[in-house]
Amino acid sequence: QVQPVESGGGSVQAGGSLRLSCAASGYTHCIYTMSWFRQAPGKEREFVSGISRDGSTFYADSVRGRFTISRDNGENTMYVQMNSLKPEDTAMYYCNTNTCGGNYWGQGTQVTVSS
Repeated sequence: QVQPVESGGGSVQAGGSLRLSCAASGYTHCIYTMSWFRQAPGKEREFVSGISRDGSTFYADSVRGRFTISRDNGENTMYVQMNSLKPEDTAMYYCNTNTCGGNYWGQGTQVTVSS
């Protein structure tokens, strides 16, 4: 098993920035893609951004140009730098690790953006 743990959430005003981290522990030797998802109250969980082991990156249209994802394979840690935050970015942000043994989710970290 892999245990992803998110950190870095908080409350900011619109236009502000936050950096989220996801640290994976456990059976980490075959982590493939690491991704961020988010879920706002009353809405379905949605994809935000992902990064493959070789560094290829993927973004949802709603965050492209504002969010930057990165990864440290040696530390099994993924980051997302979130700039120019908007109230609609308010959500619980979840880390997902896609591994040879399955998909694993973290518990989430809350991001709140006020106008």
